[in-house]
Amino acid sequence: MSSGSQSDSSSSSAPSGSKKKTINGDISTCPIHIYAKQTLQKIQSLPGHEVASTFMRSVNSIAGLNGPMLVSSGKDGSVRAWDERSGSHGIKMTDLGKSRGLLSFDVSSDGYTVAAGTELQGDEALVLYWDPRQPAAPLRTHSSTHSDDITVAQFSSSRTNTLLTASSDGLISLSNADEPDEDEAVVNVGNWGCSISQAGWMPDGSNIWAASDMETFSTWSGELDLLQSHDIRAPCLHSGPTTWVTDYLITASSSSASSHLGVFVGSNEGDVALLSKGDLSLPQGEGEWSLHQLWSTGHEGIVRSLLWDEQGQVLISGGEDGKIPRLAWAIILRC
Repeated sequence: MSSGSQSDSSSSSAPSGSKKKTINGDISTCPIHIYAKQTLQKIQSLPGHEVASTFMRSVNSIAGLNGPMLVSSGKDGSVRAWDERSGSHGIKMTDLGKSRGLLSFDVSSDGYTVAAGTELQGDEALVLYWDPRQPAAPLRTHSSTHSDDITVAQFSSSRTNTLLTASSDGLISLSNADEPDEDEAVVNVGNWGCSISQAGWMPDGSNIWAASDMETFSTWSGELDLLQSHDIRAPCLHSGPTTWVTDYLITASSSSASSHLGVFVGSNEGDVALLSKGDLSLPQGEGEWSLHQLWSTGHEGIVRSLLWDEQGQVLISGGEDGKIPRLAWAIILRC
């Protein structure tokens, strides 16, 4: 899921590297559906995972194969890279047949390392590392990075071997994915003290944002010192005649047109708003939250995930009402 949510009752959408496609995973069953991005007509279904799909993303390279490829993780314990031409997976990464559910994953920018985070099973939650050219078993398994569900695994775009992970245990970690010694692999750790549902890299490529299950939002330095922490529901914003009150955070995303992080939030009625705030990379930075755009006709319930297609100037969202609206936008974040 692009939002990082693992709810089994919601639909999910994930960005595709193709300019013509968007992805939807039916979480209550197994198939992954591919839609034409311009019309949202279903054009293909993939078999998906034996148990629920949990996360999907499109990558430009994996195992030496170039070109956009859909990759997904599932509670069946596998990460699969899909061949849309054959309608089946071309690569299936597993942990020697073990069915420990995977909640998050990422592929390094060079395509030669895949990392995934598992759900808690017994007293262990694992970070698994694969070479996708040898997918039958992980290269390494780290069990001490986190002590609860690992909800986020994301490589740095500027440092190929740096992996960001976050967990329901309240910890955010930065690890060296090339380090075989587990005791030496974790480089920095930050403790937020609340269950973390989402996290990602800020536009500068070094600082980090995170979101909790309690609708709080935070930013962290590259050494994982806490910079800012906010209740995302607190600001009541006004833009001309428009008043906006946030009920929950959907996700955050960076823009090539701005150095500021865009924060997408929602209402229980299905509305979506795009916010930003001053300089989130400074300790308790000054500046008010700003409302940049409001979409109020797409959904009739909670919005779970978003695809922000900056090049195509559309926002594609998935929600609990089962709809996948396509909303036009033209936004440049300025503060």
